Amino acid sequence: MTAIWTIARNTFKEAVRDRVLYLLLFFAGASIGLSQVLALLTVGDRVKIVKDVGLAAIAFFGALMAILIGTGLVAKEIEKRTIFTLLAKPIRRHEFLLGKFAGLVLVLLVMTGLMSLVLLLLVFAHTLTVDLKLLAAVFFLLLEFILLTAVAILFSCFSTPILSSLYSLGFYLIGHFSWSLVTLIKKMSPGPGRTVVRGLHLLLPDLEILNYKTEVVHGLPIPAAAWLAGPAYAVVYTAVVLAIAVLVFRRRDFV
Repeated sequence: MTAIWTIARNTFKEAVRDRVLYLLLFFAGASIGLSQVLALLTVGDRVKIVKDVGLAAIAFFGALMAILIGTGLVAKEIEKRTIFTLLAKPIRRHEFLLGKFAGLVLVLLVMTGLMSLVLLLLVFAHTLTVDLKLLAAVFFLLLEFILLTAVAILFSCFSTPILSSLYSLGFYLIGHFSWSLVTLIKKMSPGPGRTVVRGLHLLLPDLEILNYKTEVVHGLPIPAAAWLAGPAYAVVYTAVVLAIAVLVFRRRDFV
């Protein structure tokens, strides 16, 4: 655990110096601020518009942070050849990978916290109350970011940063549109085709299980089961992805 924590701490320090991270944070803050302008130009409940656009901005830019920074964590070490120095020390490969993952999770915690603070302040300017219900949606979004981080690290173990980013983005898009397979299954007649589609639905990620922005924006209750099902799904899926990443990384030859 000491080795993992050391790598995590160094990864955090390295990531917070990355200009891309601050560029994404700037655009995230600008997008959340833009919700104020949209609220003024749109007919309807201005507070709901601010919340909706703000949470959408956090979801989008948080995912980009996880993907872009995550795919470069391992790749940078390999390109700079510093991986040989690190692995020559009494550090196991799984400790290196888990340390990188933990470091980026810390970065995402900080960045998500800052984006959430901007949104809370903007909502407070409208209502003069601190809407802590927004943090419920942010909590589920953070679970999604952590899962995306694991996926990004997995792809970076065997591919280039550009391809890893594309693969991770594909995972993100599939995860948010896999619900359409349920509709397709209902419309298909029983047979091999329906069985294949049902199998795909079970294998592909379902990130909508972590999406409760609509409920929070419109003041609807989040189902009690979601507080157990969502985190359990994210933790199990993240653990499986990290286990695969460790296996791939152990077998990789850096010569």
